[in-house]
Amino acid sequence: MKKIALFVGLYLGFTGAVMAAEGDAEAGKQKSQVCAACHGPTGSSPSDMYPKLNGQHASYIEKQLHDYKLAAETGGEQGRANAIMQGQVANLSEQDIADLAAYFASQDPMQGTAPEDVVAAGQALYMGGDEERKIAACVACHGPRGDGMGLANFPDVSGQHAAYLKTQLEMFRSGERANDLNGMMQDVAAKLTDKDIEVLSQYIQGLY
Repeated sequence: MKKIALFVGLYLGFTGAVMAAEGDAEAGKQKSQVCAACHGPTGSSPSDMYPKLNGQHASYIEKQLHDYKLAAETGGEQGRANAIMQGQVANLSEQDIADLAAYFASQDPMQGTAPEDVVAAGQALYMGGDEERKIAACVACHGPRGDGMGLANFPDVSGQHAAYLKTQLEMFRSGERANDLNGMMQDVAAKLTDKDIEVLSQYIQGLY
């Protein structure tokens, strides 16, 4: 009975998330003009400091914007702290967030390349993890192509800038970023070496 109740709760939770994400992509395009300075007009950021948003799951974009807004409201104590993004989202309405998410999600997916010399090691760690070090395989949540799962808020990481991925993994490892579901990314990243992070970041950049 408890399992049934849990399933129903998860189903309703996911259904609610989907229903809440009824954004208008055309309206989002108009509202995204201020975002273009860092993320580019379609979300394909020209700078590897900032994430590519094109083709990202709308539900994940919404979650991050809500988390930035929560950080703005709590002085960074909760949510996802980032000085630039906290200022950008402070005055966004729920509809603004849904519209922006719908617009970026509707754009052509991310694409990138991986250096040949990291493919073998990156693929081994991404697909199989490391049992001896108790590192979970990335594929379990992000899929073999890196496209994640929208309903579970696991992001599409395929084609993402390697430099951005590296920074985020380092932030999860240090605990500076802590808005992941049940601390899953923090737990994985805590076991990664600098070399692991470098190889994974470059390998994932080449997924599509």
